[in-house]
Amino acid sequence: MATHAPEMPIQVDDETGVWTTDALPMLYVPRHFFVNNHRGIEEVLGADKYAEILYKAGYKSAWHWCEKEAECHGLEGAAVFEHYMKRLSQRGWGLFEIQKLDIDAGYAEVKLKHSAFVYVYGKVGRKVDYMFTGWFSGAIDQILSAKGSSLRTVTVQEYGGSEEGHDDGLFVTRPL
Repeated sequence: MATHAPEMPIQVDDETGVWTTDALPMLYVPRHFFVNNHRGIEEVLGADKYAEILYKAGYKSAWHWCEKEAECHGLEGAAVFEHYMKRLSQRGWGLFEIQKLDIDAGYAEVKLKHSAFVYVYGKVGRKVDYMFTGWFSGAIDQILSAKGSSLRTVTVQEYGGSEEGHDDGLFVTRPL
């Protein structure tokens, strides 16, 4: 296995210990810690209810992230979404590959390889990457809003690497 150092800037505040990448404070936690917390909540609430909560929270977070990163780097339009997919990939969630992207139409297809969730869950016969769905719509809707568009989107996961017959996941974003 070949490895390399992180490709994103990380600064640590000497006084507070807060990690920052670009314009936002970050947390660095082991994958098993995060996914085990995810599983624990899922066991109590059920995957469907938890997915609904995560969609809304992820949407809001992606909107905020894209807004701040666009401002920090002087990005707009598709470049914001491309930067977001790059940073998600660089942060260890998995490798996000844009298959199709039409911001003005509110449409995207994103393939997910090597999902952090699939690594922990394995082949369980159901989608386990639902945390990401709101992220795509939140990102695209923020970009649309910045362009003055009132179009809004919804994202679904068509399939996941945790399901038989699939090695990767596919997310599709469409206009509402």
